[in-house]
Amino acid sequence: MNVSALGMASSDEELVARSRGGDVDSFNQLVTRWERPIYALAYRVIGREEDARDVCQETFLRAFRALGGFKGQAKFSSWLYRITLNLCRDWIRRERRTPIAQAPEGVDLIELASESAPSESIEELVARREMGRAIARVMAELPDEQRTAIILKEYHGLTFQEIADLLDCPLSTVKTRLYQGLTVIRRQLTEAGVNR
Repeated sequence: MNVSALGMASSDEELVARSRGGDVDSFNQLVTRWERPIYALAYRVIGREEDARDVCQETFLRAFRALGGFKGQAKFSSWLYRITLNLCRDWIRRERRTPIAQAPEGVDLIELASESAPSESIEELVARREMGRAIARVMAELPDEQRTAIILKEYHGLTFQEIADLLDCPLSTVKTRLYQGLTVIRRQLTEAGVNR
């Protein structure tokens, strides 16, 4: 009996091993599993839907082509994140554009209202949306290294060590970038009179 028929999901490592053996369905399962997080990362770095979709597709195309060289020394997800970040940097250089940082609450007011607590007032919803826009503006001005550290830690939930491995830099550097970036965000929000 097929493992998926039992309802047990294969690990990334198992799917990678089968993919390397020529099982295209296993690679498709990896794409299905990681497509949303990879698209979200590209979108948060680039800020343009169509370009983020292109980066997402290119990430999986490159991953498929390079799968034979994936040694499993890092998690598969970290490997995908690295490919995605490299493609985003290439895109930014090629387009010579400043990325548009997306706010965590960058959703419709109606969507926001449906997700909010019943006791939250319209004023609180609007304030939360304004906070999201203010954060997006400040993040767009941060250096790339600080913005990337914040996106990976705060939006994607990676650990400091995972980020250090992904960016190939010391753990202390990641912590410093995150701390400095968050300090700038807090200071600018305070100066702008936006309360958290």
